[in-house]
Amino acid sequence: MNNAPFKTDLEVRDYECDMEGIVNNAVYMNYIEHARHLFLKSKTLNFAELTQKGIQLVVIRIEADYLYPLRSGNKFQVLTTVERVSKLRFGFLQQILRLSDEKLCLSAKVIGTSLSTEGHPKYFEEIEKLFDK
Repeated sequence: MNNAPFKTDLEVRDYECDMEGIVNNAVYMNYIEHARHLFLKSKTLNFAELTQKGIQLVVIRIEADYLYPLRSGNKFQVLTTVERVSKLRFGFLQQILRLSDEKLCLSAKVIGTSLSTEGHPKYFEEIEKLFDK
């Protein structure tokens, strides 16, 4: 994580919690996906526009460590940085911090690639914007 992370502030909504009163594990994937889309926009890459151009960005792997739970009403921040994995793959390094005590609640690495409309991995020059400083 060489560059300062992109920050997304969010708050847990009641319906995102399970019977135990904590955020359901699958909901964390929504949080980090939303943060990745905002990160793309910050790099002037609009997910919908890329798709319309025939550039399909897809997740091919997620590794996530759940460290501390979030509960209804918790305010938190998703930190996102990106790294090049190979010419065709990129990795988003993401963390969720609970703001009240700065506890690291989730640490994830999301590997993505770009596909052609035929579904084949393909290099697109537009993706280089991810790595602009």
